[in-house]
Amino acid sequence: MILEIPKNAETILNILENAGYEAYVVGGCVRDSILGRTPDDWDITTSAKPEQVKELFHRTVDTGLQHGTVTVLMEKEGYEVTTYRVDGEYEDGRHPKEVTFTASLEEDLKRRDFTINAMAYNPSRGLVDLFGGMEDIDRKIIRCVGDPLERFTEDALRIMRAVRFSAQLGFTIEDETRKALKVLAPNLKHVSAERIQTELVKLLVSPHPDYLRVAYEAGIIAEFLPEFDVCMETPQNTPYHCYTVGEHILHSLNYVRADRVLRITMLLHDIGKPVVRKTDENGRDHFKMHGEAGEKMAGQILRRLKFDNDTIYKVTRLVKWHDDRPAGTTKSVRRAVNRIGEDLFPYYLEVQQADMLAQSEYRRAEKQERLDKVKEAYEVIMNEHQCVSLKTLAVTGKDLIQAGYKPGREIGETLNRLLEEVLADPQKNQKEVLLSMLDTK
Repeated sequence: MILEIPKNAETILNILENAGYEAYVVGGCVRDSILGRTPDDWDITTSAKPEQVKELFHRTVDTGLQHGTVTVLMEKEGYEVTTYRVDGEYEDGRHPKEVTFTASLEEDLKRRDFTINAMAYNPSRGLVDLFGGMEDIDRKIIRCVGDPLERFTEDALRIMRAVRFSAQLGFTIEDETRKALKVLAPNLKHVSAERIQTELVKLLVSPHPDYLRVAYEAGIIAEFLPEFDVCMETPQNTPYHCYTVGEHILHSLNYVRADRVLRITMLLHDIGKPVVRKTDENGRDHFKMHGEAGEKMAGQILRRLKFDNDTIYKVTRLVKWHDDRPAGTTKSVRRAVNRIGEDLFPYYLEVQQADMLAQSEYRRAEKQERLDKVKEAYEVIMNEHQCVSLKTLAVTGKDLIQAGYKPGREIGETLNRLLEEVLADPQKNQKEVLLSMLDTK
């Protein structure tokens, strides 16, 4: 097998080999090249020790010398070059206490997580695949190198990575590996919230976000998002739905594009339903105010998983308003844009579409018709640059002060009153017209 590798990576391999060392590109870049995907980066493994690597290259950065890693800079690009190593004991379930350098490529590959990530390649020596990685790629399987219980005990983050790779590649998780996931899922408590967040987002924006179901079945989600487990167990006895809350969420993820904010929103849009669920005397379920309950819960969850403030702001607002259903008139939609936010309204439309497609067929045509009218009205509003917020109101606080208003609460209240007039009739958004509506001071 011949793989195409970047010229700079090949140069690094040649320099190391000409100096008498072994060197290979390794791991994810080999896997992705075989799969016809573009690797994010090219990692190199070598028999040369870090100090020997540094002697051979003019420009290097000490990235992680204790783990044998030196970054070699070539034409403004960095390539991580790591010495073959054997990991010592993993005391914290995440990091080896110490690493020992080795002259054996096999020993180095043996410590890696999955067979598809444990292949190495050198243009002159070809592919080194000691653990059946190629066979697993052909069978579309995620399988641990060696004993899965050992691999997951060494580093609990691998538990999340197994499901994430599965979702990214559309592969199934091999039986023994899947059983080990279930046994060792509680070890995720050793993993930082930031690391879990990173893996969760990669899974969500993958081609198969609904593979989150695998994480649920293995007891993985219970460790960092127990609220989702409750959703999986919450029925929706209503003609509008045909799934449990959790299954509806999983289906909805597939109906929205692979945007980070949108996929996180779909994951959390109905998270408040189990909390507000009420069943009437006819056995029908109602979920009134689940948007507001969900907004609060989503904020708590996202903060717990150390998401940034911008993501928290966007997702919680979208969760709050995801079930808002304005009529398909420009007047109604202007008010909705004002309520939900100009920046988020396009997202809101995508969320509503995905939410609806993951529901039952009951009154689907009627719901789609309303949403289409909302989209048309929104287009008119945008094309005509109609005012939907204080930002584009034709008068400002400064204008009101000049008209005799004192700085303070009254100015805000007056501006909002004028905005209400404009939301009802955009023609009124003219300075003279609005000033003529002011109480004389």
